[in-house]
Amino acid sequence: MEEMEEELKCPVCGSFYREPIILPCSHNLCQACARNILVQTPESESPQSRRASGSGVSDYDYLDLDKMSLYSEADSGYGSYGGFASAPTTPCQKSPNGVRVFPPAMPPPATHLSPALAPVPRNSCITCPQCHRSLILDDRGLRGFPKNRVLEGVIDRYQQSKAAALKCQLCEKAPKEATVMCEQCDVFYCDPCRLRCHPPRGPLAKHRLVPPAQGRVSRRLSPRKVSTCTDHELENHSMYCVQCKMPVCYQCLEEGKHSSHEVKALGAMWKLHKSQLSQALNGLSDRAKEAKEFLVQLRNMVQQIQENSVEFEACLVAQCDALIDALNRRKAQLLARVNKEHEHKLKVVRDQISHCTVKLRQTTGLMEYCLEVIKENDPSGFLQISDALIRRVHLTEDQWGKGTLTPRMTTDFDLSLDNSPLLQSIHQLDFVQVKASSPVPATPILQLEECCTHNNSATLSWKQPPLSTVPADGYILELDDGNGGQFREVYVGKETMCTVDGLHFNSTYNARVKAFNKTGVSPYSKTLVLQTSEVAWFAFDPGSAHSDIILSNDNLTVTCSSYDDRVVLGKTGFSKGVHYWELTVDRYDNHPDPAFGVARMDVMKDVMLGKDDKAWAMYVDNNRSWFMHNNSHTNRTEGGIAKGATIGVLLDLNRKNLTFFINDEQQGPIAFDNVEGLFFPAVSLNRNVQVSTLPLRLNSCCWLLVQRPPRAVQSNRRERS
Repeated sequence: MEEMEEELKCPVCGSFYREPIILPCSHNLCQACARNILVQTPESESPQSRRASGSGVSDYDYLDLDKMSLYSEADSGYGSYGGFASAPTTPCQKSPNGVRVFPPAMPPPATHLSPALAPVPRNSCITCPQCHRSLILDDRGLRGFPKNRVLEGVIDRYQQSKAAALKCQLCEKAPKEATVMCEQCDVFYCDPCRLRCHPPRGPLAKHRLVPPAQGRVSRRLSPRKVSTCTDHELENHSMYCVQCKMPVCYQCLEEGKHSSHEVKALGAMWKLHKSQLSQALNGLSDRAKEAKEFLVQLRNMVQQIQENSVEFEACLVAQCDALIDALNRRKAQLLARVNKEHEHKLKVVRDQISHCTVKLRQTTGLMEYCLEVIKENDPSGFLQISDALIRRVHLTEDQWGKGTLTPRMTTDFDLSLDNSPLLQSIHQLDFVQVKASSPVPATPILQLEECCTHNNSATLSWKQPPLSTVPADGYILELDDGNGGQFREVYVGKETMCTVDGLHFNSTYNARVKAFNKTGVSPYSKTLVLQTSEVAWFAFDPGSAHSDIILSNDNLTVTCSSYDDRVVLGKTGFSKGVHYWELTVDRYDNHPDPAFGVARMDVMKDVMLGKDDKAWAMYVDNNRSWFMHNNSHTNRTEGGIAKGATIGVLLDLNRKNLTFFINDEQQGPIAFDNVEGLFFPAVSLNRNVQVSTLPLRLNSCCWLLVQRPPRAVQSNRRERS
């Protein structure tokens, strides 16, 4: 149980959790500690101001970093979640257990209310001290986070198991050890005091006496309330939302955001998740057992290395002593080499023992904590943390994977001394066989004739030198960020060809490759300079399109077989620069409302574009148009489309906005601001519409994405110039 203690302590204060709350990232905080690390953000970053601007963020809005591109600081997803960019910078502090926490920008105002009831400053932001993910609180403040009642129960049982014996509360001088507790009187009694003060007759005969340990637990648990919904505080949890993975009440199902989600019975999901956690623990238990056996093996290796070392030294000394004085100088050198090998083996094995001991301790602590959680009888509380625990168990099991339980060093000293050479050769005496590592592989050669770029993708090919005799276990390909920055690994494997997607257009990248085997890595190859396309070429992508989508004309024309709206994306994504493309309406029957815009790769394909938070679109009929993102409709504008109409989309990632055009005229204001990340051209339509991308030249094998901007864009550029 002691190894589980670190699971029960707050990462901020280092003490056992008090009134723990669950953050959306599945980590826990004391409610008071959560309030202490709040940071107030500017008005422009608040959820209310973002909703007013039409950005459609959720109540708990994580910082929007671009995670789709791999090759620049702005687009790679490498970043710090230390707070908002516009928030005042404050130095990090360390909690008692070493976790970095972020102090508040200013001391909280004095208040006589409890942390849960005290008002939270407007536009407050909290950063998880463990994963450093930041989020903005809504109007509910800290009350919007569910309480982790399962964790409270585990802490109570843990503290109870370590607590001293309970004493009688009625003994006058030296209190004796209590033997019972009356639940009605809420008093601990020893046997003499119980017979004298609480006889089993009269009204007291109906009182319930329980063991002291059980009474302590019931004392702590009695003030707890039945689990209630965070959105509807007067309602109890009754069902489980499968899509959101959280318990909900009946009011959430009738009028809340879960009304269209799949729900299941709370008890059934409780049993299912308990079963899943138990199954995951079985696999982790086997790994822990193997780790214990492995540690025994490593400790035996230490002893065997010691014995072999002593035996080898004795043999070497006997051989050297048989030689005349000329051997003494060489003997010292040989002994030094043996001792060096000896120390190297011991260091490697002891380091592995230390590493495995720490990992086993962490694994055992997690197992004990999970077993305690399984004992909980609170379905909704259990389900709040079960998913995170299951992921942790699987992740810990994977960490004991291939190679972890294999010794990194052998116990043998494969050294052999040949004492037969003549006396005059004594100064050249050396070990005939020294156990040396095999050489590293030769430097790979980039095959320039097979290396090329297309749009924002680069293909590289390499090979081993023709006369190389040392095999390579694999290769590591590195690219910089396109701006002369540091190199980053983009591929590790055995293949000798790799295509890297998602690069910036009109950028210059440097690439290099090296080989590796068990001994080490080779030097880098010569650096290859790659230039991505200045402009993009694209067609529709049949691989990611909905099954009802019908493509023709080399994937340049699209329609649909269904009366429902279906989504198709372009093949090329954009994360940097200014991009404009046009589509023409080939067929328009019965006044449907197709949608045009941009989307993430994981956008929903079976609804109109803009229904979810992965798409930004304009949908238009024969009379008017609207902008839509996350099912929010804005900016109704007069003017529609007909057969032969041209729709233009201007994605300006330099200014982070999106604008639409119909027949070379801007349709409404700028549709969306603050758009950043990786976007793909997108269209949604039904069987009454057919659209095509507009070619710049007659050959249909490839089409230019950045075409002549519409007149409105040209006039604006002249004004700015």
